[in-house]
Amino acid sequence: MLIDAVPSPMYEVADDGGLQLNFHAGQWRAWDSQARFVVVLAGTQGGKTSFGPWWLHREIQRRGPGDYMVVTPTFPLLEKKALPEFLNLFEKLLQLGSYVGGSKKTFTFTRDGRIRTFGSDPGGDVKIFFGHAQDPESLESATARAAWLDEAGQNKFKLSSYEAIMRRLSLAQGRVLITTTPYNLGWLKQKLFDQAPHDPAIEVVRFESTENPGFPQEEMERARRDLPLWKFNMFYRAIFTRPAGMIYDCFDEDVHKVPAFDVPGHWPRYVGVDFGGVNTAAVFLAEEGHMEPQPGNARPRFVSAGRYYVYREYLAGGRLAEEHARYITEGEPRSPMAYGGASSEGQWRSEFTAGGLLINQPPVRDVEVGINRVYGMFKNRELFVMDNCEGLLDEILSYSRELDEMNEPTEQIADKNTFHRLDALRYIGSYLREKGSTELPEQPQQKSKWKNSNQSSRGAGRWRV
Repeated sequence: MLIDAVPSPMYEVADDGGLQLNFHAGQWRAWDSQARFVVVLAGTQGGKTSFGPWWLHREIQRRGPGDYMVVTPTFPLLEKKALPEFLNLFEKLLQLGSYVGGSKKTFTFTRDGRIRTFGSDPGGDVKIFFGHAQDPESLESATARAAWLDEAGQNKFKLSSYEAIMRRLSLAQGRVLITTTPYNLGWLKQKLFDQAPHDPAIEVVRFESTENPGFPQEEMERARRDLPLWKFNMFYRAIFTRPAGMIYDCFDEDVHKVPAFDVPGHWPRYVGVDFGGVNTAAVFLAEEGHMEPQPGNARPRFVSAGRYYVYREYLAGGRLAEEHARYITEGEPRSPMAYGGASSEGQWRSEFTAGGLLINQPPVRDVEVGINRVYGMFKNRELFVMDNCEGLLDEILSYSRELDEMNEPTEQIADKNTFHRLDALRYIGSYLREKGSTELPEQPQQKSKWKNSNQSSRGAGRWRV
């Protein structure tokens, strides 16, 4: 029985007291999808967030008791959009249970709610956990049977958050609904949108704002007339477009993203490190080239091809500098030339050196100079990223300037403190851009605390204490 069935464009109450859904064509395509990953790319006010609770309710009916997840990029966005839509259906309309906020934001079905959902009480709790991507702990607590991710395309919804959600879904092989507008060219585009044509487990449903019958055509035309083309295409047509303010706008996925390959053993290795108690990041580069024999017993000369390949990445927290040093050097055929940290982070460099990895201070202090050096490497096709470095690729394609009220880029970097891998790349790129040497670099002399037991060129070796 529907106790508070307020009339809505989404549904109407049938004569038998049940609900008849009135989805528009785009919503029906998402509803009918049998894919494990359903990605709804929709224009603003296209009806994506209002669709999420209905999909999740049906998934609960299908999968039975257990834990489920609703995740947004930030807590304010959860409280403003996804949570009200959810409670309107689950609490007010269907009266399935109650919501408790605080540190553990959870909606729990009552016994009557379970009977109303399944026809009888199957036993076992039904709980929906609410989390946001800026709080990793909120994403690690449940073993979920399905998840609805609202506005997962936003910059604040990082790849690491998506991966944490997938760990919660892995045991049950739970389905995922993503409802979002495109915001950047990061992980959502690379891992799901680009892979959908090749992976039957992924289905993308795209519709424009005007797919919603309630969206005024005049408003669509106003946006088309007044907004920059990139913004209109992204926010009203749900088309992935290179946004204004993208810092590495010269990065071309067809050129700079390359399939992973075994790095030849004679290629010099370099690593950039960004220090942090919560997030320490490292990116690993190899310099392409060949060894040229020299007369007599002279040491062979390394001749550089002038191209560098990022072949590995690292991001971890909660470890001592000594532990970070061990994981960073693990599997490398020799100690890489390392640069990292700001000029004020000398203590970090000392801690890493004591832990077995000598890290040099980068040659430039200014952030913008470092960005320009990496930009130059991309633009001149000197720097490439292997496709297994998904975290770095996500950061490159979502790294952008804040925009002013006229949609023009400012000097400020949006969410600057969240791009740890790119900071690491900037440190090592600053050194490599000015190195310009074709000689095999002398590796720093240091006493390593670990011994390599497998000289693998892919970094798969183990280290013995």
